[in-house]
Amino acid sequence: MTTLINWFEIPVQDMDRACAFYETVFATKLNRQAGSDGHMAVFPYTQPATGGALCRSEHHRPGASGCIPYLNGGEDLAQPLGRAEKLGATVLLGKTMVAPEVGYMALFRDCEGNTIGLHSRA
Repeated sequence: MTTLINWFEIPVQDMDRACAFYETVFATKLNRQAGSDGHMAVFPYTQPATGGALCRSEHHRPGASGCIPYLNGGEDLAQPLGRAEKLGATVLLGKTMVAPEVGYMALFRDCEGNTIGLHSRA
């Protein structure tokens, strides 16, 4: 096994609101799809089994106390964190050094009530 993560799903109630939020925060377009048990909006990814999506179905319930996915904050996570905050996200932990060899992390509460982490090297 070369990596443990191969897919993540962020639960949402309002897909339009969540897509607008994440497309703005990460300055990217999500690929909306309808599935057999709900709807999803897939984040861009380049290698199979390394992506994730926003998901709305009977099995997905947004909330602050679930798993915390850490998303790629790009060159400097302060940029997407700032965009999230402008969109009404609550910053739970600002940009914080983990260790010089690891980089930085931050936490915010998204528009659906989920706790989301960011990571960047700088």
